[in-house]
Amino acid sequence: MSGIVRTQVVVIGSGQAGLSAAFFLRRAGLDFVVLDHSPGPGGAWQFRWPTLTYGKAHRVHDLPGMPLAAAEADGARPAAEVVAEYFGAYERTFELPVRRPVNVAEVREGAGTETGRLQVVTDAGTWSARALVNATGTWDRPFWPRYPGQETFRGRQLHTAQYRGPQDFAGQRVVVVGGGASGTQHLLELAGTAAETAWVTRRPPVWREGPFTEDWGRAVVARVDERVRAGLPPKSVVGETGLALTDEVRAAQAAGVLVRRPVFERITPDGVAWADGTVFRADAILWATGFRAAVDHLAPLRLREPGGGIRMEGTRAARDPRIHLVGYGPSASTIGANRAGRTAVRELTRLLADTPEPEPGPDSGPGPVPAEPGAVSAAV
Repeated sequence: MSGIVRTQVVVIGSGQAGLSAAFFLRRAGLDFVVLDHSPGPGGAWQFRWPTLTYGKAHRVHDLPGMPLAAAEADGARPAAEVVAEYFGAYERTFELPVRRPVNVAEVREGAGTETGRLQVVTDAGTWSARALVNATGTWDRPFWPRYPGQETFRGRQLHTAQYRGPQDFAGQRVVVVGGGASGTQHLLELAGTAAETAWVTRRPPVWREGPFTEDWGRAVVARVDERVRAGLPPKSVVGETGLALTDEVRAAQAAGVLVRRPVFERITPDGVAWADGTVFRADAILWATGFRAAVDHLAPLRLREPGGGIRMEGTRAARDPRIHLVGYGPSASTIGANRAGRTAVRELTRLLADTPEPEPGPDSGPGPVPAEPGAVSAAV
């Protein structure tokens, strides 16, 4: 691609939040493009381990305008397959202009003939936009804690993002670190394959009985929203929700599979050790320690606050009304992503209507189409 491609809005990422935003942008009649770095449809779901079936996964909320067909929602199928097919069909149905694979390097202020616009710099060229919807989620930024002696461990260390199923740990002793949903799912799977497991968390897990109610959901979202409004890094909505105390979980607790240990003091060449002298020999350490928001490409815009996060007002970055983050903070859930997409587009429609379009300079005409539109996906 040569030159700069001009459009009104660029959406980065095409998972649940990105597709929702794209749907409402299409309905609003705005000119936009969706840039996605993933190899195929499905957002972050396409990278989930094959043994995570749709029935075991957190519910995928219907995208706006097109419900998930009952045939695709077979609970025994891998969630990665179900969601990939659904997201791909969604993009085709609404003819969303997704370009892939496109890796965004940075978003910066335009200069010269592009002053007042945003430049989205990628490995497939540069797009110039009046506004940006960032829907990059967290999958690309797995969080790896650091402990003394970690570099000496002779076994295998991997993160949830690299986990492909229990078969890789047959007959091994495995330490699972992390008190969230992924950690418990890994332990339940490993129980029938690994020789022995140890579950380690920084804080005692929070178990929840009964259905997930609307009031409960509002309270969780409010806590996450409070942080992003203060400019702090967001916590996970799923993490704040707590862990469901199901019959399967109760059975695993009774069998000693889900017996939590406090975090160890150090990692040794052969395992982990606690301050009281207790040790656990291990062949592998599985870090189910979550993810962080993938927003480093926005660094040139200087949106971060001293607290380390991007201060938000709804879906809008407080420092720049042209920038909306969906699937970030309180909207980092499937139903929250849909609502955030609608809100962002409503505000951007008003912004673009109220702000005159700068006259393009002689060097900023549209360039060739950068890539063929394909099925959608991204990290959300």
